[in-house]
Amino acid sequence: MSLLSTSTALALDANGHVTKPLQSAFLAYATNAQSNIAVGSDVTVIFDTEIFDQNADFNNSNYTFTAPVTGRYQLQTSVRIQDAMTASLYYYLQLVTSNRAYLGYIINTAAFDQDLNYLTLNITVLADMDASDTAFVKIVQHSGNQQTDIYNGTEYSTHFSGYLVA
Repeated sequence: MSLLSTSTALALDANGHVTKPLQSAFLAYATNAQSNIAVGSDVTVIFDTEIFDQNADFNNSNYTFTAPVTGRYQLQTSVRIQDAMTASLYYYLQLVTSNRAYLGYIINTAAFDQDLNYLTLNITVLADMDASDTAFVKIVQHSGNQQTDIYNGTEYSTHFSGYLVA
């Protein structure tokens, strides 16, 4: 077995900057709107475009990150919805990993005096993941009419990112 590798695992430049070119890190966003999402059920958010995917651990065909090694992963998502309904009791965002689901709620949208043009839901978590565990994002609109859209936009307002911390 050769101990030599064709890939650099750790790099140190002349100024002392350390980089890990094979360290898992990704940023993906939605390029297509998801119009009139289903009411009362889980809707997977489609992150179909990668800005970067260091180590190729994000799959933009099933919108899922797969942990290459056991460790702690910093994961974050921001999902902008359009035409949020006051008739819906609540919306919630789920960042689902193999070990557990992390939730972000907007409760009592009826407290607003009219439907909202847009609303952004966010989750940030330091998640424990084992090798081959997965993470993806879902959203639920509790009730009301099927009019809410998941926004896509040039400002990347709907995105999902993560990296291996330790």
